[in-house]
Amino acid sequence: MPEPVYILGGAQTDFARNWHREGLGIDAMMAEALEAGLQSTSLEHRDIQSVHVGNFTAELFCGQGQLGGMVASMHPDLSGVATSRHEAACASGSMAILAASAEIEAGRYDLVCALGVEYMRNVPGQRAAEYLGAAAWAGREWQDATYLWPAAFNDLISAYSEKYGTVDYSHLGEIARINYENARRNPNAQSRKWQFNERSFTEDDEANPVIEGRVRRNDCGQVTDGAAVVFLASRRFAEAYVKKRGLKLSDLARIEGWGHRTAPMMLREKLNESRNSRYVLPQVHQTIRESFARAGIDSPFQLDAIETHDCFAMTEYAAIDSYGITEPGESWKAVEDGTIAANGRLPVNPSGGLIGLGHPVGATGVRMMLDGYRQVTGQAQDCQVEGARRLGLLNIGGSTTTIASFVVGQAA
Repeated sequence: MPEPVYILGGAQTDFARNWHREGLGIDAMMAEALEAGLQSTSLEHRDIQSVHVGNFTAELFCGQGQLGGMVASMHPDLSGVATSRHEAACASGSMAILAASAEIEAGRYDLVCALGVEYMRNVPGQRAAEYLGAAAWAGREWQDATYLWPAAFNDLISAYSEKYGTVDYSHLGEIARINYENARRNPNAQSRKWQFNERSFTEDDEANPVIEGRVRRNDCGQVTDGAAVVFLASRRFAEAYVKKRGLKLSDLARIEGWGHRTAPMMLREKLNESRNSRYVLPQVHQTIRESFARAGIDSPFQLDAIETHDCFAMTEYAAIDSYGITEPGESWKAVEDGTIAANGRLPVNPSGGLIGLGHPVGATGVRMMLDGYRQVTGQAQDCQVEGARRLGLLNIGGSTTTIASFVVGQAA
């Protein structure tokens, strides 16, 4: 049996900050997250045996590679520590976590840091959209779109509509409204002080203008600066850690299950694969089921909440039936009956998600793991789901090209 992987905690930056305007670089963002994580867990730099960095586009936005070397420069005790960087578009952070977890499971190290980061608010919006388009197949997908990713997920709306009947925009608008409302309770959310009105989540072209196709402004995840860090530990380290601090193992969280799949690059190829499936995104459904199997569960309702990828409202809509919360094509039911609301049977994105909390691309998967830890250890403050003991996490990169799913539970 592989070594169990425990989560000791971590930290994230305030996703509302614009680091470029503050005159600070990506190194400052990484260092702040790391130092805050060490402080919150009462760990020392010398405890860290390996670091995995999740990042998508530092070369484009910052002209900077070798982010692992930056970590080694942050403190004398980090010089010489093994570091690696992982890129899988919006799932980069989850790839860092999977690699860090594998080192724990293999018995290679006892304490491993996963640090996700993205610096994106230093360029105009159109250029940012072009840089983020690197996660599509260059020169082969959405070449005529002004905003590539809204166009891509408009195509997903079309695919759902073709397979199951027209997607009602009111359901997409309600998903966005819930996530913005959840974000108001999150002190690190980019949109926590934003104001909306009764028309903001409707097909009102003034209050909620079209970006591409049926994708509207308030459906979209944010362009965000941010970093997040979590510390993963072996059982040996975790037991010594809690004993030293007068805690119990149950005060920690544990990764109970994981899934990881890579679908063909182009959305057209993915949709071709789905022709004989009940699901529009069968690879997403299969990844979730793999994490369930490893966690020893078989129903989404054995979870207390879900943190899912919602780069657009349609992404979350697709996650609902992919999780099995509803039958395929019936995601709208979980929206209408309040299942996914903060006080619903299975709250989705109590943090605010990518739409409300923000989406620093390389940090998102790590941030999700941090929120999973906080929920199951009762430390999510105003975002806390009462009695949460097990969470599902779903992080995707590109047009669901890289897919990562986790089940995080209270440690036993």
